[in-house]
Amino acid sequence: MHPLIKLYNKKEKLVIGLMSGTSMDGIDAALVRIRDSGENTKVQLIKFITFPYPNALRKTLLIISQPKSSSVEEICRLNVVVGEYFLDAIKKICDEAKINLRDIDLIGSHGQTIHHLPNEENCFGKLIRSTLQIGDPSLIASRTGVITVGNFRNADMAHGGQGAPLIPYFDYLLFRSSKYNRVLLNIGGIANVTILPRSCKKEDVVAFDTGPGNMIINRLMEKLYDQSYDANGEIALKGSFSITLLRQLLEYPYFYQAPPKSTGRKDFGDQFVQKILKKGVDLKLSEEDIIATATELTAYTIAEGIRFSNLSREEVDQLIVSGGGAHNRAIMRALKRLFSKSSVMTIDQFDMPGDAKEAICFAVLANETICGNKANIPKVTGAKKPAILGTIALA
Repeated sequence: MHPLIKLYNKKEKLVIGLMSGTSMDGIDAALVRIRDSGENTKVQLIKFITFPYPNALRKTLLIISQPKSSSVEEICRLNVVVGEYFLDAIKKICDEAKINLRDIDLIGSHGQTIHHLPNEENCFGKLIRSTLQIGDPSLIASRTGVITVGNFRNADMAHGGQGAPLIPYFDYLLFRSSKYNRVLLNIGGIANVTILPRSCKKEDVVAFDTGPGNMIINRLMEKLYDQSYDANGEIALKGSFSITLLRQLLEYPYFYQAPPKSTGRKDFGDQFVQKILKKGVDLKLSEEDIIATATELTAYTIAEGIRFSNLSREEVDQLIVSGGGAHNRAIMRALKRLFSKSSVMTIDQFDMPGDAKEAICFAVLANETICGNKANIPKVTGAKKPAILGTIALA
């Protein structure tokens, strides 16, 4: 029997999901047991780990993600190097879970995004959208002996979509409610929301990237404090945000662009950070105030982004937060102020560790690929039609 048919016929699978986000600080790996598929999907988390990149590798990834400093030779090499580190994460999670790699049925690997160009452009007479995730899935499949699904964004983009966000399908499967209007908020390098009105159908889901999550804060911390992030939001809590600087930053066109939309380092990378630093100097702001303003920008653009949905901010019953930003007390305090009529909670309260959500999502999306289910939401990504996501690398 062909290995794909054998896997398709399994009602219950052990799946590893792998994700490394725009913060580029390491690899999240989730080992889950998945039963069935589609709207009948049931997920049990067995083990979750974060496998950090070496600092030198992280710095190199940040460099090659910027057009002016990238090198095709480095990208070629790092496609393999990142795959090797993903392999290390797989071995580590199996060791910690005391599960033999031979017992794993499937791997879903998002890879490491180094560039994302979601808007249509004319290139040599062809209208295209493009994205690049490195960490070769064929390397992972060949070396583990486990069927691996990767390159999840490409099929959506081939149908005219932005290839993001993809998490809303996962949110719909596991968090739709007949009782509450829910907003699922993930704060990684970029912040994104999934709006799930009570008793919604898949076609009712609205989702998009609101703008920066931790990305700008982290980069400012590197430049001002030689630290990779603002631990627990402590620096931001010592400062006060500048209304003047915040208003200037809010003039950026992305914040007024209607969904479907997605963003990344192209919008909120070093150029945006340099703008903040320059304006901060002009306004004679302290370093703490600059970090506080960047933090308020993240929270404010999340709250303001809701205006593009089918709910008003006041109609949100539950704001459910995941991702690294959920650990930032300054962000969480600002969200509770801005969503004063909502229950602001973390996804941990739903028995899902917030840091594990995206890795779990790509395990679920890999299962949907194997089962032949279309897992993009065209209304969310802008694609012309639903698509089966991912490319399958056989072992």
